[in-house]
Amino acid sequence: MRIGVAATPDVALPTLDWLLASKHELLRVITQPDRPSGRGQAIKASLVSQWANQHGVELVKPLAIEELNGALADLDLLITIGFGRLLPEQTFSIPTFGAINLHFSLLPHYRGAAPVQRAIEAGEIRSGVTVFKLDSGMDTGPIYSSHSVDIDQSDRSFELLQRLSQIGVVAICQALDSIEAAIAPVAQAGTSSRAMKISKEEAQINWNSPSHIIVNKIRGFYPQPCAWTVFRGAPLKIAQSKISQETLALAPGELRVFNAKVLIGTSDLPLDLELVIPAGKSEMNAVDWSRGARFADGERCG
Repeated sequence: MRIGVAATPDVALPTLDWLLASKHELLRVITQPDRPSGRGQAIKASLVSQWANQHGVELVKPLAIEELNGALADLDLLITIGFGRLLPEQTFSIPTFGAINLHFSLLPHYRGAAPVQRAIEAGEIRSGVTVFKLDSGMDTGPIYSSHSVDIDQSDRSFELLQRLSQIGVVAICQALDSIEAAIAPVAQAGTSSRAMKISKEEAQINWNSPSHIIVNKIRGFYPQPCAWTVFRGAPLKIAQSKISQETLALAPGELRVFNAKVLIGTSDLPLDLELVIPAGKSEMNAVDWSRGARFADGERCG
């Protein structure tokens, strides 16, 4: 089949690699226009855009829907993977077989923009991928293939998404085989749930919450937008933590270096802070950060 891929994040790269080596013809890649990125807000191409340039695949960065429609006219199928833009039905219906989407949840659970983040935040122990045919709803189309995976309690969104992106290749392959064999997708069944986009305000940690709620938020929101708190009037991002085995009694948000660990209090059990991102700095070991910070007795975050 003549295929186009509309994608922006790095989770699309394993599928792109597979398509390039497959029997199918990857005609073009469609991605979001270059945007400011990082502290310096320099204009930067998406990782998908960089991949297309490196592999000599035609690249389209549509600013208007008319440009996007023109890029679909000669396709048999469009595959979307985190494209970052909702497509109208008159657009995704242009290719001969329409469009399919690789979604990082077991639909109908966690429809929406942040399925992996919300699953980890909720303490789920299983996740997966689903390939479905696009329709006019939000992740509501009939399913071609799905695969499940266990969520390890140490998984953050970053690690789980990397695993799911590899499993997604298998699901995409099965979906393409079904389309070529004229096997119809199956309607979604079961109770649905939504995975709303995460705001910066929502990512702020409330240290009066139970320890497991805070740890799941930290795991789920890494690397974007990253759970954060306030330390000495400046934002402090928490990249990794776990519930401590220490029985030290700390007030919510209270910091303490104890047994070569950085501990912080919650409403019940303290957490070990493992990786932090201080304002204006790169990710670093929490113990190294504490050496420079030199906490005062009873000093708190939040």
